[in-house]
Amino acid sequence: MWEDLVARYAWADTDAPEAYTFSVVAGKSEDDVIRAFGGDPGDSRLMTFAEAADEQADHLYEDYELLRVVTGKEHVVAIEWGYHGSLPEIARRASADGGEFFSVHLDVNARRQVMRAVDGRVDGVFDPFETEDADWLDPRPEVPAWAEGVVFHMDHLCAESLALMERTTGLAFDPVWIETPLRTVLLAAPAELFGGPDSTWLR
Repeated sequence: MWEDLVARYAWADTDAPEAYTFSVVAGKSEDDVIRAFGGDPGDSRLMTFAEAADEQADHLYEDYELLRVVTGKEHVVAIEWGYHGSLPEIARRASADGGEFFSVHLDVNARRQVMRAVDGRVDGVFDPFETEDADWLDPRPEVPAWAEGVVFHMDHLCAESLALMERTTGLAFDPVWIETPLRTVLLAAPAELFGGPDSTWLR
């Protein structure tokens, strides 16, 4: 039942970090995902989410972002106090050659995004916040086929987004991963990774 799935993620509406990107990638290894995000698989260390966030805060005005990864069943989970996983070009790279990518993003300004890519192509990206008022917006926000039937509610947007992630990918996101020390790498800045800013945001 959808309601039971959402209830499992109630913690995301109350106890999750105030900003994050959680990405799930199928058909790839941890090293593959790290490279797609712009990191070096050979240069990693163990860090918790809080430790990574604190280190990034020490470099607040620099392009300094850390990526934490863990393997869950047949998926690689990427966790950031950052935004690389919300970029369409990252989704394309991480899902290329038969992979599947899904990310849930929340930033400090409460901007939310859900995105999916398959085999190097983004096949849906939207802000779940906008769907609640979709009938009054022009143009009307489009919801991809894999999100049809989901009604988002203001007080449960985070839980519903993670429930949609699990429904789509088959992987349950374990909140233990947030506090557990995971393999962590430094990421290249998007402009450096893509050779310029324009391709970063293209869908």
